[in-house]
Amino acid sequence: MTEKIIRIGTRDSELALWQAHTVQKKLNDLGYKTEIVAVKSQGDIILDKPLYELGITGIFTKTLDIAMINGQVDIAVHSMKDVPTALPIGIVQAAVLERANVLDILVHKGNLEFLESNGIIATGSLRRQAQWLNKYPNHTVVDLRGNVNTRMQKLKDNNWSGAVFAAAGLERINLKPETFIDLDWMIPAPAQGAMIVVAMGNDNFTIDAVSQLNDIETEICTFIERQFLRTLEGGCTAPIGALAKYNESDDVIKFQGVLLSLDGKQKIEVNKLVPIEEWKKTGFHAAQEILENGGNEIMNELRKHLKPNVN
Repeated sequence: MTEKIIRIGTRDSELALWQAHTVQKKLNDLGYKTEIVAVKSQGDIILDKPLYELGITGIFTKTLDIAMINGQVDIAVHSMKDVPTALPIGIVQAAVLERANVLDILVHKGNLEFLESNGIIATGSLRRQAQWLNKYPNHTVVDLRGNVNTRMQKLKDNNWSGAVFAAAGLERINLKPETFIDLDWMIPAPAQGAMIVVAMGNDNFTIDAVSQLNDIETEICTFIERQFLRTLEGGCTAPIGALAKYNESDDVIKFQGVLLSLDGKQKIEVNKLVPIEEWKKTGFHAAQEILENGGNEIMNELRKHLKPNVN
């Protein structure tokens, strides 16, 4: 084994560091030497603007991309749902780790009566906002930004009824409280619950090392979901949900996709069961179905309100 030290770039939030340390341990167990390099991202610094107003879908990944291109780090570890579907030139997907919990959850304050009346729900995600308003049109949704710890604190400090989180993020750093409910009706973000490791395409040593961490089932399912997102031309801020699951007993992929208007009043869903050998075009065909069933109009309306993807 060569002596090269693989430098792992990460944001410095608790969750990002957990993800980086998880990859570090896996690489160390394979006999590789590693070190962690923490880098602050604009998404962590600018907390007073909703993400979609910043006009950047890859805001959490951009800083690390630049650090990698500049040769300061060898790999970057991300929550895959934060990563734009088109990676910067020169950067490649080296591995997708086995997926964790895909669900969104509602963290509340011990009383769920508001579900039957008027509630105030916090989320920084337009996808969660639109799906929530579709199901609970009488509720108010307020913006919630910051890392997981910050958002949990803001929920405590405000008069909100609850806030929506990705279950995986809270579970990874043991922040999941007892006062939560699974939102199994809410279709998650494409690639939610999965972690991706990216590297420079010309760094064969690092790619060979990291590719050993790849989980093929997660790689296929997240590919389908991100293909669906890319075909709809939605940055990761648009109200688009997608979930692909492999059913081993039938050897099929079950796919659910959804596109909504910002207010949640319009909702177009697609459900598919596809033989595993046809997986490569599943996301594309599902997105085409949505676009033909009124999705084009919704996407055109969304583009008027959302800043363009500058990644």
